Amino acid sequence: MNIISPMAFVDPEAKLGDNNVIGPFCFIDKNVVIGNNNKLYNSVTIHTGARIGDNNEFFPGASISTKPQDLKYKGEDTLCEIGNNNSIRETVTISRGTASKGKTTIGSGCLLMENVHIAHDCVIGNGLIMGNSTKMAGEVVIDDNAIISATVLCHQFCRIGGYVMIQGGCRFSQDIPPFIIAGKEPTRYCGINIIGLRRRGFSNEAIETIHDTYRIIYANGIIKDGIQEARAKYPGVKEVEYICTFIENSKRGIIR
Repeated sequence: MNIISPMAFVDPEAKLGDNNVIGPFCFIDKNVVIGNNNKLYNSVTIHTGARIGDNNEFFPGASISTKPQDLKYKGEDTLCEIGNNNSIRETVTISRGTASKGKTTIGSGCLLMENVHIAHDCVIGNGLIMGNSTKMAGEVVIDDNAIISATVLCHQFCRIGGYVMIQGGCRFSQDIPPFIIAGKEPTRYCGINIIGLRRRGFSNEAIETIHDTYRIIYANGIIKDGIQEARAKYPGVKEVEYICTFIENSKRGIIR
């Protein structure tokens, strides 16, 4: 049974699962699908195209599946997909997709703090933490278990690797490869995210291998040669292959 405040509006075409709580002054548009056990505090807006899983919390002022802030958007039907067990804090805005990808995707187990913005066609992984007032431009991709501190600005089309820690106030327009700390001004490589990796259960051996891989790659004048050397030294090691493949597939180049 859903609990819906008499001061909330739920469009008759919206589809709700079970045990959802919809607080006062919430607005749920048509063409919205919401799963089970979600809680929407007061003044949450769920726009058309939202597809929301289970056990999510939406705090006051959150605006989900908003019209893309992209002048190329011509009103096409697109989606904003949100997984399970997320905490979407106050005044977070998440745009739906455009014709480019058709949807914006948020994984599961994420914490998006106050005033975060996720633009159109972003692909956000699982287990992420984003600090207050951090902004992701269009078509950004973030891999699982990244931690992005407050007031970070990310250029469109960038990719952020898994298990990274990005220091507060950073702004960047290149990709950030996995397992590292990124910070300072301009944003650059500041070492391995050792504490984060230990908390995630990485062994000391794996951490040392990751550290040595970056030493090889960054010390080499030509990135391609560094990748070849790292692969030769650590054949078949999944963390090394993730790093090398990430860098090889980077379209904007990586921070140095």
